[in-house]
Amino acid sequence: MKQGVGNLAVIGVGLIGGSLARALRQSGAVQRIVGCGRGLENLERAVELGVIDAYTQDVGEAVRDADMVFVAVPLGAMRRVFEQMNGHLPPQAVVTDGGSAKATVISDFRASCPDHLQQFVAGHPIAGTERNGVEASFADLYRDRRVILTPEEDTDPEALARVTRMWQACGAEVVRMDVQRHDRVLAATSHLPHMLAFGLVDTLARMDEHDDIFRFAAGGFRDFTRIASSNPLMWRDICIANREAVAEVMLNFAGEMKDLAASIERGDGDRLLAVFERAKAARDAFVDGLSEANTDTEEG
Repeated sequence: MKQGVGNLAVIGVGLIGGSLARALRQSGAVQRIVGCGRGLENLERAVELGVIDAYTQDVGEAVRDADMVFVAVPLGAMRRVFEQMNGHLPPQAVVTDGGSAKATVISDFRASCPDHLQQFVAGHPIAGTERNGVEASFADLYRDRRVILTPEEDTDPEALARVTRMWQACGAEVVRMDVQRHDRVLAATSHLPHMLAFGLVDTLARMDEHDDIFRFAAGGFRDFTRIASSNPLMWRDICIANREAVAEVMLNFAGEMKDLAASIERGDGDRLLAVFERAKAARDAFVDGLSEANTDTEEG
């Protein structure tokens, strides 16, 4: 049974992929790391920083000698990457990913690599920041965070065990979840908050008074909208990939906001107080739970 990761290929050496490489190197769980991506300057910088040992811009070449392949590209680029690795994966290689919506990733892998289904373990580390690129990566990104794995019926149990051990070597807590449940839960807990932040900032930026609005914005506004600085391409792909669940939760929230606006308009203080007290109690319980479990998370 292979205990360490062995040779790791990271497809997409940014915050997510770079942080995995740093964490595994720090823990001594990896032998050699090959990076792959479209940005040559980013790959060269990754070598300079010691995040990877070598790089290539050819996916097939990157995975040729890999024991573990981690795909950390935007969801819209997943299928192309899987297609490029098909036919080049060695029999010992396990493939996993960091995509925020799992149904489309699994579908893309099934269509692109039908002879390697046992080797694939779909995954999602619940961690991140609003920054991008290899220079934003750091070894402790996944420490005390959760990683969700969504294996299928044809997933090799040993492949699942190897991916589990890899994330545990990074200090993460690994949980398993049904694919559909994952996509619904993440639509509510990660995708919706990002849509609110993007939508709020865009709305305010188009108002006539936007200069004063942003000039006098307080700390609460900065905290709430910080994730609007996240990668627009990545979040576009997430919305498209998980569109049914995201649209449903957004429409439900829009209905709640319409009701809240009506309560404000008619001066219904009792209902407002009930909503605010209920929300405060739920938020306080959530924060207390995170403190006890030490698993605070941020974005998908």
